[in-house]
Amino acid sequence: MSRLLYRLGHGSAAHPWRTIVAWVVVAVTVVGLGSAFGGTPQDDYDVPDARAQVGVDQLREHLPASGFASAQVVVHERDGGAPPVDQLGALEGRLLAMPHVLAVGEPRPSSDGDTVVLDVAYDVPVTDPDLMGNLDPLDDAVAPARDAGLQVELGGEVPGSAAAPMEGYGELIGVVAALLILVLAFGSVVGAGLPIAVALTGLGISSSGILLLAATMDVSTSAPIVATMVGLGVGIDYALLIVTRHVEHLRDGHPVTVAAGRAVATAGRSVVFAAATVLLSLMGLRLSGLQVYGSFGFATAIAVIAVLAASITLVPALARFAGTRLLPRKQRRGGTDEARTSRTTTEPLTARWAERVCRTPLPWAIGATLVMLVLALPVLDMRTWPQDPSTQSTDLTTRTAYDLVAEEYGPGHNGPFTFVVDNDALDRDGLADLVTELGGRDDLVAVTPPVQSADGAISVFHAVPAWGPTDERTPALVEDVRAAVPDGVEVTGTTPMFADIADLLSGRLWLVIGFVVGTSVLLLAMVFRSIVVPLKAAVMNLLSIAAAYGVITAVFQWGWGVELLGLDHSVPVSSWVPILMFTILFGLSMDYEVFLLSRVREDYDATGDARGSVVRGLSATGKVISSAAAIMVAVFLGFATESA
Repeated sequence: MSRLLYRLGHGSAAHPWRTIVAWVVVAVTVVGLGSAFGGTPQDDYDVPDARAQVGVDQLREHLPASGFASAQVVVHERDGGAPPVDQLGALEGRLLAMPHVLAVGEPRPSSDGDTVVLDVAYDVPVTDPDLMGNLDPLDDAVAPARDAGLQVELGGEVPGSAAAPMEGYGELIGVVAALLILVLAFGSVVGAGLPIAVALTGLGISSSGILLLAATMDVSTSAPIVATMVGLGVGIDYALLIVTRHVEHLRDGHPVTVAAGRAVATAGRSVVFAAATVLLSLMGLRLSGLQVYGSFGFATAIAVIAVLAASITLVPALARFAGTRLLPRKQRRGGTDEARTSRTTTEPLTARWAERVCRTPLPWAIGATLVMLVLALPVLDMRTWPQDPSTQSTDLTTRTAYDLVAEEYGPGHNGPFTFVVDNDALDRDGLADLVTELGGRDDLVAVTPPVQSADGAISVFHAVPAWGPTDERTPALVEDVRAAVPDGVEVTGTTPMFADIADLLSGRLWLVIGFVVGTSVLLLAMVFRSIVVPLKAAVMNLLSIAAAYGVITAVFQWGWGVELLGLDHSVPVSSWVPILMFTILFGLSMDYEVFLLSRVREDYDATGDARGSVVRGLSATGKVISSAAAIMVAVFLGFATESA
């Protein structure tokens, strides 16, 4: 592989215009195919393995007004009086006139009368392109009521899909932050800009590749965002590693084309295997049981492959044009001899650190392990729950609607249970007895009268829990209620569905971990021809991820400093986070393992000095790995600035 990569890097540098023209042809072709045959990303929120899905499917078949998308319009009179009846009537008419609306429920007043909720039922799922992310019809419908002085807030599925759109400035923030880090690391604007230019090129082509993927399968609307976030981070990292190695060879006096070939043969080899570990980790998302995660994996894999290809071909070509301008200005003025002298007389901090650790490795290993274990301890108390409006910014209408409902009606009204009764399995008397029994429970504060579908196949009624969806008692309540109902009765609704998703993802997490760790260990065993090295890497990365889990549990669930993140209260860890976080973190942390250990292996093969190769390997890669990690953090934080 090293010979092949050397020829690829040397050839790209020797014929830079051919390389660039080839990339232009590829870009035009892929973009053209994406425009002509590409699909549109669309979410699929169905969860076939969730018990609540059975009830949802029954509702869609027999009572569409209760089985598809919904929205809540919360009307509040700030002065304490009742909202005017004429305003409510006009509002109901405008809501009924919206596209895809089947029905608008009777206004439900609060106990003090100053708040009214209108439930809007649609005839298509929330993932339908006409509804997903489109708040305009609702905004237009409620605008006259707002103009009349009423407070009108929007909640439910449809507003939830559109209330906090990604504005797209997260990428820009990440790129700017990465550029600043690279300028500090390289001391050269040209050297800093080259990795970013390469990463953006690969990322641009991958966006059209994701459109082609969307033509063959359901791709979540969030998948391109995740792919961009990961692709931008790893693309800059991969290009950075090759550019750094190229600069080292320039300092040693090699011609540009030779330096490029050597960089791709050594650092490029590490990049290829690092990308392979990321791809294996992403394929683990297919085992999560959710279609949305599978699309995350495939879309992000396209981005990783694109930025990998750009790194090992475009970096040498652009390095040829940059010449010695990749070196800091002082080194260009002083020449390569002075550069080599200054490099050898000033021992890097990473080298001094490695020397210190290698003198007494056992105490350092024990100390580091203890630190990781202490950070990981909170994970034992981790509680997961899918995100809902209670975790959103108070500036969003969905959060305000959620808080108004909790305050005026009670927290359980934000997550009622829906009971779907098969009329062939339970007769009318049995249904009446069930409603009476549930109405007598202390953990359910209200039960509605049953409504029969037009075809007589099912009956439906709702029950309001005594506490909100995110309360730690809610999952047990769902389980208890399901155990209390007879056969032929399904308990569904947003809260039971969330409970099923939390259980599903918690159980599948271990399957994903086993697959990702096992395949990564096998790959690294082939790369390094050792079983100890990959096992050590796996254990270290598992420790670091456990520590990360512990930290997010302490921050979000325990509320340690949660205000600094813009939240006004502690929340459970999002159910979507552990699996996605594991696959991304494990793949990226294995990247750094491959970068470091490949350099150590090179030195050991050349010198046979085990201890010295560790010191020199860490000394040579410590700065670039730290810079790469800082870039990844900057890119991810850039996306975190988006409204949520």
